[in-house]
Amino acid sequence: MMQFNVRSNERDYETYYDVIVIGAGAAGYSAGIYIKRSGMSVAILEREAVPGGNTALSPLVENYLGYKAIDGADLAENFRKHYSEYGKIITEIDVRNIKKNGDTFSIETNRETFTAKAIIVATGTTHRKMNIPGEDKYYGNGISYCSTCDGYFFKDKNVAVIGGGNSGAISALYLNGIAKNVTLIAHSKIKKCEDAYVKSLNEKNIPFILNAETEEFVGDDKKLTGLKYKDLVSGEEKMINLDGIFVYIGVIPQTTFLKEIGVKLDKHGFIVADEKGRTSIPGIYAAGDVLTGSEEQIATAVGDGSRSAITLYMDRMNKKF
Repeated sequence: MMQFNVRSNERDYETYYDVIVIGAGAAGYSAGIYIKRSGMSVAILEREAVPGGNTALSPLVENYLGYKAIDGADLAENFRKHYSEYGKIITEIDVRNIKKNGDTFSIETNRETFTAKAIIVATGTTHRKMNIPGEDKYYGNGISYCSTCDGYFFKDKNVAVIGGGNSGAISALYLNGIAKNVTLIAHSKIKKCEDAYVKSLNEKNIPFILNAETEEFVGDDKKLTGLKYKDLVSGEEKMINLDGIFVYIGVIPQTTFLKEIGVKLDKHGFIVADEKGRTSIPGIYAAGDVLTGSEEQIATAVGDGSRSAITLYMDRMNKKF
């Protein structure tokens, strides 16, 4: 019989569970609830001090069933409270590697090594950087990747959002109620966000600059003062004076810890899984935005989480791992 190893601090927890879920976002919470209700012990390991994933970073959620409109942070807190009735959330745990040891997995972290019979990976994504001059220099001094986190610091200031998809549009609309002026800038030829967002941007007279290739973030060595971009139609280089810039140009999956164990990833690092969430390694499942082909929606992440948990339980009952 395996002995429980209990860490004694303000967050007492064991290091052995039937199932470990990695990532406390919409997919992870959903998976955790279904795992516990199936009769298995479960804990969620979360890298950040404050859980919630990308849901918590969403300025406003208007397309999740049951809520006409809700702040992403509030929705994430509702998810956390619901899951907390079932299982542990262990924060500030950075998973470094996973190894197979007989019938169990060892999950190596920045703290202890956890042990589980099965794993659900729901680590989601982080925002992609532009990797252009001035980005690192002015990060935290005018450049941000989270409008809900930092928008307040730009009250009555001139800001821009780089990225023409849904995330960029949502952030621009959110900042419109805080900043003095908001401009949306996109490399694409067309507005890639949903029509509902295009309509809202037009109604609020938020400028949308297309065919713009951002070339440099400009500053005075202490803080950001603007950006340079190239008009891809005319070839002309232009300058915009700004106090703040919010970058929303795509995401990077959090999957580096899966490489040694050999979970199949696509060329971009997203997890390749079947329609039930099974990865290439029996006993390891995946859910949410970390999956290749994910729709990057809260609703689908919740569905992925429940589906992977149900599949895991059925596979366990049928002795498939």
